Amino acid sequence: MLRMIDQATIDRILDAAQIYDVVSDFVTLRKRGVNYVGLCPFHDDKTPSFYVSPAKGLCKCFACGKGGNAVHFIMEHEQLTYPEALRFLAKKYGIEIKERELSDEEKAAQSERESLFVVNQWANDYFRRTLRQTDEGRNIGMAYFRNRGFRDDIIEKFQLGYCTESHDAMAREALAKGYKKEYLVKTGLCYETDDHRLRDRFWGRVIFPVHTLSGKVVAFGGRVLAAATKGVKVKYVNSPESDIYHKSNELYGIYQAKQAIVKQDRCFLVEGYTDVISMHQSGVENVVASSGTALTTQQIKMIHRFTNNMTVLYDGDAAGIKASLRGIDMLLEEGMNIKVCLLPDGDDPDSFARKHNSAEFQDFIREHETDFIRFKTNLLLEDAGRDPIKRAELIGNLVQSISVIPEAIVRDVYIKECAQLLRVEDRLLVSEVAKRREKQAEQQAERIERERRAAAARTAAANTAAPQTAAEPGTDEIPAPTDLPPAQEGDTAAYPPPGFPPETALPPDAYESFIPQEGKEGREFYRYERLILQMVVRYGERIMCNATTEEGEEVPVSVTEYVVNDLKEDELSFHNPLHRRMLAEAAAHLHDEGFRAEHYFLTHPDPDISRLSMELISNRYQLSKYHSKNQKIVTDEERLYELVPTLMINFKYAIVSEELKHIMSALQDPAVARDDEKCNAIMKRYSELREVQSIMAKRLGDRVVLSL
Repeated sequence: MLRMIDQATIDRILDAAQIYDVVSDFVTLRKRGVNYVGLCPFHDDKTPSFYVSPAKGLCKCFACGKGGNAVHFIMEHEQLTYPEALRFLAKKYGIEIKERELSDEEKAAQSERESLFVVNQWANDYFRRTLRQTDEGRNIGMAYFRNRGFRDDIIEKFQLGYCTESHDAMAREALAKGYKKEYLVKTGLCYETDDHRLRDRFWGRVIFPVHTLSGKVVAFGGRVLAAATKGVKVKYVNSPESDIYHKSNELYGIYQAKQAIVKQDRCFLVEGYTDVISMHQSGVENVVASSGTALTTQQIKMIHRFTNNMTVLYDGDAAGIKASLRGIDMLLEEGMNIKVCLLPDGDDPDSFARKHNSAEFQDFIREHETDFIRFKTNLLLEDAGRDPIKRAELIGNLVQSISVIPEAIVRDVYIKECAQLLRVEDRLLVSEVAKRREKQAEQQAERIERERRAAAARTAAANTAAPQTAAEPGTDEIPAPTDLPPAQEGDTAAYPPPGFPPETALPPDAYESFIPQEGKEGREFYRYERLILQMVVRYGERIMCNATTEEGEEVPVSVTEYVVNDLKEDELSFHNPLHRRMLAEAAAHLHDEGFRAEHYFLTHPDPDISRLSMELISNRYQLSKYHSKNQKIVTDEERLYELVPTLMINFKYAIVSEELKHIMSALQDPAVARDDEKCNAIMKRYSELREVQSIMAKRLGDRVVLSL
């Protein structure tokens, strides 16, 4: 777990990982001035657009926009998590990973998980050796793969293997090597009979190992082959669920496909192991399999990390297609763009891939793939025929699929298209979709409220059990922001009194807003918000002015303190949850010895925070430049006392104005108008914000609004 890595070790890794050294392992770089340039590994780059700056420690593609520091590059290129990328670089530079002291329970859990992975890796090596180095493996297992047309390089790429027909050969060898019986059973490699004998689960089968995203062997699938197993009814046997394997979380082939998915910006979804392997052999590598099960939310989120675009390949079996429709609705709900391609009769992805090369395969898909909604409409229309009841059910089915799509424009396009195909009026589908979405919104609101209450109860219980303390750098905890008293009239700034209890502050995500969380990045207030956060990340601990206490004493005020207090004065907060969290952490750690906001956020264990910090720090433009008579340029750092307050007041005025617009829009919703309690709450919020807007308008006075 990332939070276990010692912060000093993270710093050593980041210091050692030279960006040119890391990138050049994967990209051919040529010197251009003080920088280096090469073909971008993240998209089909025809002319070099990927730049590496050793001086800044950064890389960036000016075509697709991807880049960052050495850790971000490894995360993107190898599709690893932040801790996995740190370990990758630590191994490259021979840096020992130091971790904090674990509790006895954590040590036991980690030790057992690692033991299960070690046993699986040994078994994987055993199956591969058996396939290549035993007569039975070559005559039966290898013969099967050869009959399927698999080349040696593909067999090696997917680490295919074989388990002999002896019912306990692997178990005996594992025990002889010192592997514990309990781990052989827990991984599902073996099972124990009633008379306490250990038997191999995969005897007499060819083996397909299942890899995690980072390449660890987490499970196996075995296919029956020889005459001795003719009585077995099930062709495939898979590893059972275990502490390290949850079928709903894994996709076969994701480890081998992840880079191709990112590069092609598309993922093909098939059903079985051999479908994936044959497509790879034909040159189509951006493919994964659900292994015969319906797609789960976890699997969809895994694919969504790499692309928004998916094409589902069907072999024309109507029953199988209908059974999978629910899973595709889940893909739509995640905001993915789904297309469907029916292969010719009698072909599945495996057989079709063996008959065609990559170009032919891709051409066929481009010519025959169709949008999912149109595909589903046509498929169900065939079933419904002229039966009015079935047609009504069909409309309800399609409305449900359209209603889960998050983008309003996409929903509108589908409504119009379906109305034409079904020969019904647009307004009928619009009305039905609106009803479904209203119901979904109510259900989601209820779920969020339940989760909020549960979280509040857990927090209250934790506060009762022990006082809160600020989290150490590198932990998973999110500290609450320091609560600040309101500014006194006439003060330049306010300050947090020493020892003021942080537990009385609002948690970072307690802020409620009528502005949607997503899709507002282009609005004026959002740009100001990002500029303010840039000030916090770059200069958070710097003193920008002095505040006068009630006793008349002058107290220095940092950038972070000023921003936190100024927002609190008008009961506002940042719109973006990640921005709120970063401001809260900056406030919580501000008075830690040696704290520097820039270093803290750049080395943050959350990759989203470290990546955003890199963007904010690398974008070191000045908001404006003032020249004195001798033409000296006044930097942003030298005018923080003026720049930060100007950004703050412009941000607050912009966000209040924007929220008032959304409140007015919410009041026009018939559902809100019918709900007196909800309507009154919104009206109260509207009155409060109007008052805040009026106060801020007076403060603006003759200030010049900063031009962005």
